[in-house]
Amino acid sequence: MSFEADLNRIAAEVDHALEGLLDGLEAPERLRLAMRHAVLAGGKRLRPFLVIESAGLFGIDAARAMPAALALECLHSYSLVHDDLPAMDDDALRRGKPTVHVAFDEATAILAGDALQALAFEIIATAPLDAEVRAGLVADLAAGAGAGGMAGGQMLDLAFETARPGIGQIRRMQAMKTGALFRFACTAGARLAGAGSEHRARLAAFADAFGAAFQITDDLLDEEASAEETGKRTGKDAGRGKATFVAEIGAAGARAEARRLVGEALELLAPYGGRADNLGGICRFLLTRRS
Repeated sequence: MSFEADLNRIAAEVDHALEGLLDGLEAPERLRLAMRHAVLAGGKRLRPFLVIESAGLFGIDAARAMPAALALECLHSYSLVHDDLPAMDDDALRRGKPTVHVAFDEATAILAGDALQALAFEIIATAPLDAEVRAGLVADLAAGAGAGGMAGGQMLDLAFETARPGIGQIRRMQAMKTGALFRFACTAGARLAGAGSEHRARLAAFADAFGAAFQITDDLLDEEASAEETGKRTGKDAGRGKATFVAEIGAAGARAEARRLVGEALELLAPYGGRADNLGGICRFLLTRRS
């Protein structure tokens, strides 16, 4: 995997920046430790990687893209903390470690998630970027996280545990719950570069295909992989009656749909040539990942 070295390098840079950010935070110690537990628990840092690589398509260096990357990872971490809560997905394991409400307590987990969400917007609002760029990134991130994005998608995900949605509704739910933050990640570079609307539209379409493929492969892992491989409890989707492509059309059908979506994503990258090699690599990786 030719992109793997860059993925690991960017993950290390993001981890270092996040550690410094959280160590310097003025907050009650228990809250700060819970935030560290949520954010610094490992992971590929896929979303920051997408931010930095999308910026690279337009010649924007990693340092300039880093605030958006860090903000997105803080917001993603908040979403995981809240998703794991007993009232939501009720998970005790995340990235091979106890979830925040297990390691600390439920109230602390809620507050840690709240604080990480606020921190995400603070990072962008105080970044050394033009005011118009900062405002655009804040608006994009809020849209991705809010009622029409991730939070709304999570609401549909919970509702569909007691309903029988069709494929169209599952697509919509996953595009909101998972895809919306990928859309921010993949369009942030165009926003930072002041690129035209055609680039933003193309990268949004890429993100939609990528995000849908990512969610399908995640659902396949829940069905087929072990907790040791994924670092979290598996088999939970079927147990809770979750609405997924796997449940609707079976593992073989879901795998075929993931391949189709990856092909669509790669076609959308074609105009960027070699600058998109790492983005293409991470697309192909989706079809073989085990964690």
